[in-house]
Amino acid sequence: MTTSEPTTPALPALPQAGQRLGRYLTEEVHDLPEMQGTLVLLRHENGARHAHVQREDDNLAFGVTFPTVPQDSSGVAHILEHNVLMGSQKYPVADPFFAMIPRSLSTFMNAMTAADWTTYPFSTRNRTDFFNLLSVYLDATFFPLLRRESFLQDGWRLEHEVVGDPSSPLRLGGVVYNEMKGAMATPGSVLYRAFGRALYPDLTYANNSGGHPADIPSLSYEDMKAFHAAHYHPSNAYFYSYGNMPLEDVLDVIEREVMSRFQAQTLDVAIPDQPNFDAPRRTEVFYAGSDLERGSQVAVGWKLGYTADPRENLRWSVLSDVLLGNPAAPLLQLLIDSGLGTSLADVSGYRDNYREGAFGAGLSGLPLGQTEAVERLVLDTIAQIAETGLDPELIESSLHGFELHSREVSNAGFPYGLGVMFGLLGGWMNGGHPLHGLQLEPELRRLRADLQAGPVFEPMLRDLLANPHRVTLTLTPDPAMAERLEAEERELVGRLSAALDDTARAQILEDSRLLEAWQAQAADPTVLPSLGLDDVTRTLPRPNYHEERVGGATLGRIPQPTGGLDYLDVQARLPELSAAQLEALPLYASALTKSGAGERDYLALARRIEAVTGGIGASIGVGHGPDTLDTVQLSLTLGGKALARNGEALSDLLHDLLAEPQFTEARLRQILNQRYISLKNSVVGAGNAYAERLAAAQVSRAGALQETLSGLSSLERLKTLTGEGSDLSGLLETFGQITALLPRSEALLALTATPDDVELRVDELGQIFAAGGQPAQPDVTLLARQPQARITDSPVSFNAVAWQTVPFTHPDSPALLVLTRLLRSEYLLGEIREKGGAYGAGASLDTRAGVFTMSSYRDPELARTFEVFARVPEFLNGGTLKASHLTEAILGASKALDPLTSPDTVGRMRFFSDHAGFTTEVKEAYLARLLEVTLDDVNRVAGAYLTPEAAAYATVTGCDPEREGGFEWAVKEI
Repeated sequence: MTTSEPTTPALPALPQAGQRLGRYLTEEVHDLPEMQGTLVLLRHENGARHAHVQREDDNLAFGVTFPTVPQDSSGVAHILEHNVLMGSQKYPVADPFFAMIPRSLSTFMNAMTAADWTTYPFSTRNRTDFFNLLSVYLDATFFPLLRRESFLQDGWRLEHEVVGDPSSPLRLGGVVYNEMKGAMATPGSVLYRAFGRALYPDLTYANNSGGHPADIPSLSYEDMKAFHAAHYHPSNAYFYSYGNMPLEDVLDVIEREVMSRFQAQTLDVAIPDQPNFDAPRRTEVFYAGSDLERGSQVAVGWKLGYTADPRENLRWSVLSDVLLGNPAAPLLQLLIDSGLGTSLADVSGYRDNYREGAFGAGLSGLPLGQTEAVERLVLDTIAQIAETGLDPELIESSLHGFELHSREVSNAGFPYGLGVMFGLLGGWMNGGHPLHGLQLEPELRRLRADLQAGPVFEPMLRDLLANPHRVTLTLTPDPAMAERLEAEERELVGRLSAALDDTARAQILEDSRLLEAWQAQAADPTVLPSLGLDDVTRTLPRPNYHEERVGGATLGRIPQPTGGLDYLDVQARLPELSAAQLEALPLYASALTKSGAGERDYLALARRIEAVTGGIGASIGVGHGPDTLDTVQLSLTLGGKALARNGEALSDLLHDLLAEPQFTEARLRQILNQRYISLKNSVVGAGNAYAERLAAAQVSRAGALQETLSGLSSLERLKTLTGEGSDLSGLLETFGQITALLPRSEALLALTATPDDVELRVDELGQIFAAGGQPAQPDVTLLARQPQARITDSPVSFNAVAWQTVPFTHPDSPALLVLTRLLRSEYLLGEIREKGGAYGAGASLDTRAGVFTMSSYRDPELARTFEVFARVPEFLNGGTLKASHLTEAILGASKALDPLTSPDTVGRMRFFSDHAGFTTEVKEAYLARLLEVTLDDVNRVAGAYLTPEAAAYATVTGCDPEREGGFEWAVKEI
């Protein structure tokens, strides 16, 4: 299959160093050969800094970042971040940020609060959209309205349980308040916050920049406004732009809309050095957890040198990778082999997100009382490694990985242009040069030269052991903590209530009235810029690929400008599996790349993967054809990437993993323990995804498979497999059966490489499937149709409802997809987030599986949220939806048909989709129907498919759900 290649346009001209662009001075211009780009550094007369990266990329990106240094844990920086995006002078609507999502073709929109900065980034492939979003973001950050109502809604508030009824009890509410209640129930989050507090007790890092629930009510509305005035000024701003657009166009907008309204100002947001400890310290923190056998963590951490120092930063990055980066890494191996814990502690490794860096190492999955044992293990192991020395091959493998990463240009998972921003930002704001975050090659050459001259890393380890600025941090589960936190919250409300006089009590009622009126007001969307349906591209990418047979597999050779990397993927569409094999399949995929293969044990294989590839991963996929939901396919995909010179080695490794995996009971037990702890800890952070799977499993064959493979039922099986005295012989036997079945799969191979490298020979890989095979339909049983509740250690809930609808090519699918966007932006966010106080709410359609879901995230309500779900027909029939809402919903839905790609993904996405029946022509036909959806279509499909009798319900919660929401729950403890 071939298409004509587009002509590459010339990049805009750039200024020279010393040249003025208006009130900007071009300070420096640097080539970026590793990414085929150019860095331009400018400074405005009022002190604002601007970094522009020009390269041939139509995904344009922007960000403005402010150093923010909170002096307490009231969450002022985080609450301000929310409020900044809730109306500005030029765009005085209640929530322009969420309102712009459906009015835009953005590939990324967000805002983030870190320990010492707050950033507002976006990206889009549409030039008009870029300048629309630029105007909204600039006005939001520099000229927000900061209404009291927005503070009450998204920060915190006291309100009566029956809002407006002064006889009902008072309670605390607010989006950030509930978000942080959920966040601080996550073990990793608790440990991370404690790590900063323990190592940097005198700095801003000792505070919880997101806000600790107990401290958030200490923040006043006036404090928030004062924090904005002190920090959100151009003299304190770091601007960033990226892509193939003229720099002057961006600067002109910033000058006109922001800079012309400010004068230079001196701001002191510098973070000083943390005074060194005289002696190591220990500290213990607790989280609301009930797993006393495997719920503890212990980490040993040190303060290091300045992260803005490129030499220091690279050396610690490499050393951390050598010590902990893969199963063969010596510190990781010895820690895990000790048997004390199951996985690394969540703060392990080098951390450059502080002004002075940190290194940590420790274990999770521990029983209680292991502090001294883990501390001694970490210190003794590092001393042993410093004494015996590091294997030069491990060091070289790590350097190879850094080289590969520096050359890879990919939008997979996150827009590359914004990844570049985060690469330069940290060192830049801490006094370093932004170029150091983008040009790795000079420092790599210097490090290689130093390694030739003598030991580099062993002296660093000896200095680490002699460093008294060390803390041993223990994270301990406390089964009584959740109940105690609830009691402390009641006590806090009681203290706040007792301090209220009549005027203050009247103000609470007035605030509730004002907030309710503000939330009910109709927004005027015409003040916001918007794209129209004419901006939607009607044709989708058709990257060239050539197809041939290799053994029993179909190989797609995909030429792309990958920068000298090869990407090789094998998709095995599986034959018939037994029930035991199906349940074991996700564990097989998880263990496959972490065990041995061919003649290599797991350590030798890990070393080889690190030495010649950029990583190899395995996953399980559940798929449908475009025309029916009756057939479901299972596939195992194994893929990796390598520099072109190692393409053959990558192919050989994939061959060994598929043809000759070597599983041992000892190694498998380690892998299962690690997977169990990881999945268990993920529930409180991603409970909505688990709730959605529980609901979908009651109505959809694909949903039931997903729940079996990656839902809470898989966690339940893992708990049994990792229990004391468990027997893994049966699972190992099942693994052997799966290996024997793989050659009977229908196999697809995708090779993405430059035109010079795309002819790589992969014959042996294809020969695995020489006998040929056909995919089979897995035997699937739906979960019983009863509202499902899973109880976990969470102070908030994650609620979901699901329906089975129609396949991809059905005429109603586009209208259902548009309905998800309408419900999210016009109904669910207002009812569940703004009025209900949940951190998130949404609706989605899996267009291939035909599963329609609504869900809430970190939600203080349970019964009320399900009532909101049930009132969808009332909302749709209420006459509030207009043609403009429909246009925005279609615009937002169209992004699902044309996602952001890059050379590593665009071709293989087409190749695999073509073979699944989702050809470009099929997807373009869907897009054409999408653009013709009417409000009548939306109402019709909602009435036809989203019926109460067809709905399935689920919740993941920490409360007792019995009879909540009018349901009889099937309840299980997680």
